[in-house]
Amino acid sequence: MNLSVIICIMTTLLGPTLGKVIMCYFGSWATHRPGKGNFQVSDIEPSLCTHYIYAFVGVTAEGSIHLKNKRDHLPTHGEKNDIEKFAALKKRNGAVRGLVSIGGWAGTDGFYLVVNNATLRAKLVKNAVAFLEKYHLDGFDVNWDYQGQTGGVDLDKNFVELVKELKEAFVKKEFLLTAAFGTLKHHGTRVYDIPALIGNLDYLIVMSYNLTTASSSNVVEHHAPMFPASNQKPNATLMQNNVKACVDFWLKSGAPASKLVLGLPLYGKTFTLADASKTTPGSPSAGPGRAGPYTREAGSLGYNEIYEKQLSGKWTTVWDDKRKVPYAYSGDQWIGFDNRRSLAVKINYAKKHGLAGIMIWNIDTDDFRGTCGHGRYPLLNASRAALNSTAVIQEEIQEDVQDSNTP
Repeated sequence: MNLSVIICIMTTLLGPTLGKVIMCYFGSWATHRPGKGNFQVSDIEPSLCTHYIYAFVGVTAEGSIHLKNKRDHLPTHGEKNDIEKFAALKKRNGAVRGLVSIGGWAGTDGFYLVVNNATLRAKLVKNAVAFLEKYHLDGFDVNWDYQGQTGGVDLDKNFVELVKELKEAFVKKEFLLTAAFGTLKHHGTRVYDIPALIGNLDYLIVMSYNLTTASSSNVVEHHAPMFPASNQKPNATLMQNNVKACVDFWLKSGAPASKLVLGLPLYGKTFTLADASKTTPGSPSAGPGRAGPYTREAGSLGYNEIYEKQLSGKWTTVWDDKRKVPYAYSGDQWIGFDNRRSLAVKINYAKKHGLAGIMIWNIDTDDFRGTCGHGRYPLLNASRAALNSTAVIQEEIQEDVQDSNTP
């Protein structure tokens, strides 16, 4: 089926608009990064986002909430710890909402065990309310994103019960309850009871990134393309590995657009090319790319690390007009990432479908120091401008692919 979609890329810089949320995750582990990648709570600019989410706190096997960041167990002489400093952002901007997130890829701890035990769930709910009251925060975000892959029980519907129980307790206190989900159709239809979740969550965050990685693919590919490309047509699963398919899946599954928040990555996924002369998406991969100096994780680079590499002049950057995202390569290293242009395309797609807003993962991998010549937080500022702009230019995008996203 040939579809023609007009994408309006937003260009005018305006202030926040009522009803358009910008949820920004802060990875607390960034406080331990070296050099220019070191990010402290004091580096957060509270005027840029409507909601800030502290990631992550853990859950014990007894249903207690524990602070995972060592800096949260400091200090000794009256100084605030990191979670207290985070909660104090509202003193600098009374309109901002502060949430804390549990779960995540590495945050399994006792979480899944607790979810599957009614008594422990009740303890967790009680402890969640007490935690928010203690730190004067506004709500909890639950990351059930890779359930069934990190120790959880596949097809486990007890997560729905946890959400119901949290919501019942939170309503009384006017706390927010959000959740971030893995977005692929083949995973979502197996794991999530979407209709049962919708009524009990204030926002559902669509994590439309990490869709292709060096551990999941033997060819290089962008991890968060706007659209699929022709080389992916024969494979129905690959046709879902794009932002459009992720958003469409959740909308067609009954999630109201007014509750959906589009997740945007401020980092790239990297590969090592099997043949340095073959650099286009779909070329053979020899595994993950080399780790960066700040994030120190093979297969991934923060935008601040990517831009520093580009400043060296040794990298070639290409705009993929089909996928509507950039990629770059140098020698045998390959990166698929987002820039201001690709983020504008994605944000406009979210606006076109009436989504609640956007989520940023995560602010500590933006160029938060402004060392690359575009000011502090260039991607976050550009995303905020695109979301809240009323001026438009038009970019024609042809989608000559079959829509295969019916749940």
